[in-house]
Amino acid sequence: MPELRDSDPVMAEELEEQPQSWLTGWIPSWCPTSMSKLKTVESRILQCIQNRFSARYVSLPDKNKIWTVTVSPEFRDKTPLVMVHGFAGGVGLWIQNLDPLSSRRTLHAFDLLGFGRSSRPTFLSDPEEAEEQFVSSIEQWREEMGIMDMILLGHSLGGFLAASYCIKYPQRVKHLILVDPWGFPVLPTDPSQVRSPPTWVKALAAVLGRSNPLAVVRAAGPWGPGLVQRFRPDLKRKFEGFFEDDTIMEYIYHCNAQTPSGESAFKTMMEKFGWAKRPMLSRIQAIPRDVPITFIYGAETWIDRSTGERVKEERPNSYVDTLVIKGASHHVYADQPSIFNAVVEEICEAVD
Repeated sequence: MPELRDSDPVMAEELEEQPQSWLTGWIPSWCPTSMSKLKTVESRILQCIQNRFSARYVSLPDKNKIWTVTVSPEFRDKTPLVMVHGFAGGVGLWIQNLDPLSSRRTLHAFDLLGFGRSSRPTFLSDPEEAEEQFVSSIEQWREEMGIMDMILLGHSLGGFLAASYCIKYPQRVKHLILVDPWGFPVLPTDPSQVRSPPTWVKALAAVLGRSNPLAVVRAAGPWGPGLVQRFRPDLKRKFEGFFEDDTIMEYIYHCNAQTPSGESAFKTMMEKFGWAKRPMLSRIQAIPRDVPITFIYGAETWIDRSTGERVKEERPNSYVDTLVIKGASHHVYADQPSIFNAVVEEICEAVD
């Protein structure tokens, strides 16, 4: 039987009762959300996992806590796969990947600091320092988990942070897998070269201006859940094989209607929604050449797919591969989960 375990319910309660300012204290009364509701809807998602698993908070030395799901912990002889979600996501969005990718090795997925059920601290207002806070939290999490080395997979913002982590701690990464990574290319000076983002991104940008990217979800109060469904009806369709109801949409809403933290850090780090103030393409050469890198893109993504090929050209004596999955957009892992899982599994098996 699969196992679901909040291994430290006291810790979970502490996270839900963090001190609030007058603003954050007002938000729950306006928005129909809470950490408790997020926990409830996520539990419905995690109950779909068939392999043995645990879900718990991992306490960091700086007192922050990282919500972590570990699947198939019994495989101790193979390099574990660690999965890092993208902006506005959480561990629940990997539900179509957790069982297949843990059939032969241990898999860890965690909510990034400032997202999902993890702690939501105040990030520094400097892009480099905010990025370092994310990277430091990942390293502290690894140390607390006792993971010596790993296959590190990151999607979108998670890909950007995974690459940044690999620059600083390359000895901990046996293979870096970047799935539709955000923040790699430099923002073109010629507007005609700027790839048009999805309609929902442009709509949010028009409404919000300089506000946090998802401020409209909180500002909408009781209409927030409906707003999420209106902006992203495609996400419900991606998971319809698992959920016929609004479980995934509820999960996405409750992940992002909480007090903004990682979201604010993302705003600090971005030039525009599709670009970073500190583009990764100009820094990725700092990763030692003996660290293999694989880029996985959706054929219909709005992310610039040429980045992978440019990295390959600039690292002639290093393993760099670029794979494109047909019929997939930015959320490759959910658009074509079977193909995605098979590709990632093949990469992982080549490591051991």
